[in-house]
Amino acid sequence: MTTESSELLSRSSSEPKGAPRSTRTAGRFAGIVVGNFLVLLDASILNVAVPDLRADLHASASALPWTVDAYTVVFAGLMLAAGSLADRWGPRRIYRAALISFGVISALCAAADSAGLLIVGRALLGVAAAGLVPASLALLAGLYPDPAKRSRAVGAWAAISALGLVSGPVLGGALVALGGWQLVFLVNPPIALITVVLARKLSADKPSTHRKVDYPGLVLSIAGLGALTFGLVDGGTDGWARPVPLAAIVIALLAFAALAVVERRADEPVLPPALLSLSRVRADMVAASAASFAFYGLLFAMTQWMVEDRHMSALQTGLAFLPMTLPLAILPFFTGRLVARIGTRPLILFGLAAGALSGTILSFSGTDTPLALLVAAQIALALCATTAIPASTADMAGAAPQRHAATAQGALNASRQAGSALGVAVLGTLASMHQIGLAVVVLGLGSLLVVVLLSRSKAAQNA
Repeated sequence: MTTESSELLSRSSSEPKGAPRSTRTAGRFAGIVVGNFLVLLDASILNVAVPDLRADLHASASALPWTVDAYTVVFAGLMLAAGSLADRWGPRRIYRAALISFGVISALCAAADSAGLLIVGRALLGVAAAGLVPASLALLAGLYPDPAKRSRAVGAWAAISALGLVSGPVLGGALVALGGWQLVFLVNPPIALITVVLARKLSADKPSTHRKVDYPGLVLSIAGLGALTFGLVDGGTDGWARPVPLAAIVIALLAFAALAVVERRADEPVLPPALLSLSRVRADMVAASAASFAFYGLLFAMTQWMVEDRHMSALQTGLAFLPMTLPLAILPFFTGRLVARIGTRPLILFGLAAGALSGTILSFSGTDTPLALLVAAQIALALCATTAIPASTADMAGAAPQRHAATAQGALNASRQAGSALGVAVLGTLASMHQIGLAVVVLGLGSLLVVVLLSRSKAAQNA
């Protein structure tokens, strides 16, 4: 975002005469938050529909995982590029185009008559999703220029968005029981249409001066993030003793190395060095990726464990996650208030510790584990997601220079998606819930240490 975008953001919060400001702001907030709700809903809603999808489309065992994972791979690969483009062309333009695309592509996914077509559709949905997240956060920053109000708004944004993630398995199970897997996609178009109408009230202003587009940087970032996520997902689903995931990881490393060289010479780098030089920014990315690893990885692993080891139906599995729904829906509202009162760092550390606690509880779980113990693990996991992720998002909004607002949120969400893909890949291949829990404990404690060290650095103190 250019320097002039600071004025753009201020103007976006100015109100025309007419309705009360609180009503106008609430409508605009709804137009921002529902887009991210859709993104997270589609990250989890298809999981419980996979058995019905397999029977209807006669999908092969190798193709089936990619009906779910193609969305994540493309989403993660394009996240950083989407943030840069939102800074270049204006977040509202990117946001509305992504919303319309999301609704149309969802309808096409419902009409797919083969697993191949559905995989293509899910990949295209990932393109639209990547456009929604960093643009929505940049719009949110413009709607709430006051830091305290912005922190509370980020908490509310995270709460409503989290409802999409947690309601996915429950809603997906109910829709499959009602009419089949196609309904999982047909729920999106009407929500997208309503949100497009709400988003009309957001600022249509664009930066008055245009940044140059770093096309080599964009291509290399897409190649690196896409190859990394593909390699993690493919290795996690089909095993690592094959050349495909290893080759993807090598390609990702080469792309990132080339990106580092190209970015030093770029006039307007896609990932500005001034951004990554801030210890707060690096700490936020570590915290967000670790929390996403724990949350998405455990959500996926526990879903498969309940279906395969505890022999629960799709609907029963979805309902089993209801204990997480209440804290995920309510706590982020309080997270925003706590951020304004005590700061982001204590909440980030608390969230990472809660993730480690959830892993500790699950490390003692088995097929005959009492439900109360699983509920305790779910609540701890909800505490991890509702504190570490919103707090790191709010901290990034304050740590990043305003002209790089969408780029910073794109980088944060790219790290989150990489963390979630790694969580699914690693935890999904472990043999038992005991091993899964121990892996989460190690990650939680390690990320805690890294964030503490970065927070104590001179650069973090001066940021």
